[in-house]
Formats: sequence, C-alpha cells, structure tokens
Amino acid sequence: MEDILEVYQRPYDPLRPVICLDELSKQLTKEKHIPIPAKPGATERYDTQYERNGTANIFIHTEPLIGKRTVKVTTARKRKDFAHFLKKLVDVDYQHAETIVLVMDNLNTHDGASLYETFPPQEARRILDRLEIHYTPKHGSWLNMAEIEFSHLSRQCLDRRIPNQETLIQEVKVWEHNSNQCKSSVNWRFKSSDARIKLKRLYPTIDENGGQI
Repeated sequence: MEDILEVYQRPYDPLRPVICLDELSKQLTKEKHIPIPAKPGATERYDTQYERNGTANIFIHTEPLIGKRTVKVTTARKRKDFAHFLKKLVDVDYQHAETIVLVMDNLNTHDGASLYETFPPQEARRILDRLEIHYTPKHGSWLNMAEIEFSHLSRQCLDRRIPNQETLIQEVKVWEHNSNQCKSSVNWRFKSSDARIKLKRLYPTIDENGGQI
C-alpha cells in the first residue's frame, strides 16, 4: 500500500508519467419494447423488461495529475486484449516518455506473460522495459485512481441500457473527449502517514524485542 502512496507523491514529470490502468465489464441490454419519448409534463417511459445482448470489456488508463484518460472497448477480457492496450500505451499514447510508471491491480491478465503470449519475445521485452509497474495490494484496488474514472464513467455514461458494442464505443468516446476537454485532474491527499494512523489495524504489531506479535 505504501508503495502506491509514495508513487502518488512524486512530482509531475512528463518523461516519467504516472499512469493508472483498470478495466470493467459492461452488460449490454436491448429494449424489448420501444420507449415512449419524454414530452412536456411527462418523463420518458420504458418497459422494465429487456433482452441481454452479451457483454463488452472497457479498458481505461488515466494520467491523474493532468486530467487525461484513454478508453478502449473490446469484445473480451483476454490476455491479448490487455497486451495490445499496453502496447498502444507505450508506442502511441506515451511514445515520448522515457519510463511509464504504471499502477494497476493484480488481475490474472495484468502481467508480463500477457505480452509474451501475444508478441515475439523481443517485442514483449521492449514493452516491459518501458514500464515501471506498481501493483495495488490484495483488497486494495481502491488505491488505483483509475477506479475514480470508472466511477465517473459509470454515473455519467453507463448508468442506462446500452444495446450493443457499437453504441457503447460511440458513447464512451464522447465521454472520453468531453472529460479530456475539462482536464479534470485528481488531487490525491491520502499519504503513508495517514495510512499508518487510519489503517493502523493493517500493520503488524512489533514488540519491544523487534518480534511480530
């Protein structure tokens, strides 16, 4: 935990940007009956029944210090999807960075093996050499600031029925554009010193002889 908190205290460095990455699954649902549009004196009305139309996966990486985020919708949550998203992060989105300081959780696909299963070994190694990876601890995904972006995305864009992946891609891209135009950054104020007080129960207790109780 303190490793992540220390990363968040680093000063802004465009050559070593701190990037938070996460992904989210979205259930696609189609209307069974055409909704009745809103009109003066009456809100939109729709049937409670709907038809499931599969799921889609949403990747996001965000640079919280400058309020920049990139979103990509994929059909599945597989190692190759993660690997290609990571390659674009390195080669396109932050091609001029010397090292990308990457914060993400311990999802089973979030590792170097995904790169080696997708690309030739030399290419996988090249991508990994551009990354300084910091994993959030178990049950500590709240430390990943990408979750804040997903909270905004869910409330502002995904909190409704979206019938198919094409519509999802279009809506998410509009949200991404508008959010980047606003340049909404994150002022992370929770530090290691705060954690040692507020989350004291998570730290081991050491006796006077230096042994763990």
